[in-house]
Amino acid sequence: MTEGKPHVHEHAAGHSDVPSDLTLRVKALESLLVEKGLVDPAALDAIIDAYESKIGPRNGAKIVARAWIDPAFKQRLLNDATAAIAEMGYAGRQGEHMVAVENTSKVHNMVVCTLCSCYPWPVLGLPPVWYKSAPYRSRAVIDPRGVLREFGLELAPEVEVRVWDSTSEVRYLVLPERPAGTEGMGVEELVDLVTRDSMIGAEKLRAHVRGATP
Repeated sequence: MTEGKPHVHEHAAGHSDVPSDLTLRVKALESLLVEKGLVDPAALDAIIDAYESKIGPRNGAKIVARAWIDPAFKQRLLNDATAAIAEMGYAGRQGEHMVAVENTSKVHNMVVCTLCSCYPWPVLGLPPVWYKSAPYRSRAVIDPRGVLREFGLELAPEVEVRVWDSTSEVRYLVLPERPAGTEGMGVEELVDLVTRDSMIGAEKLRAHVRGATP
């Protein structure tokens, strides 16, 4: 949705505030293992962080990099993200129905799940803690510019902000703008530029920050 307008998707039935039975079992097992000294909480946190910010989002970064250099793939991604993503072998639970939205110099997209934490696991890995937090889920809708400002992203007044509400029926991938000065980079170099937060819309990639020529 755009600022001040109704949600793009409002499928309350598609959300679930109550943890699943499997989630509760996993949490109980984790607590038991930690209590018995069989698992180091710090090591567990490090593993989770790796999947949240490094391993999982690498899939999404490969999709973005390909879209940057392959116009035909980019068009397929924007027309039917589920099929285009499946071309690259990324599919499965939590990513059955995908929609890609493109950031441009005039439009900035960001993603939220207002009632729970629906998230495209196959392309972004585990959702970050802040994405699941109540403040982000509510304020991203009410004051998206303020939330982005807290992430360090100040958008010009003329840039339109669109907020997309994920549900169990549809999940979103933000295609960030390709940073200027990266025209001569190869696919792997471009993949290294893409961050998880940029594919949620909480960050705008900047060439000089990533070590590219401004």
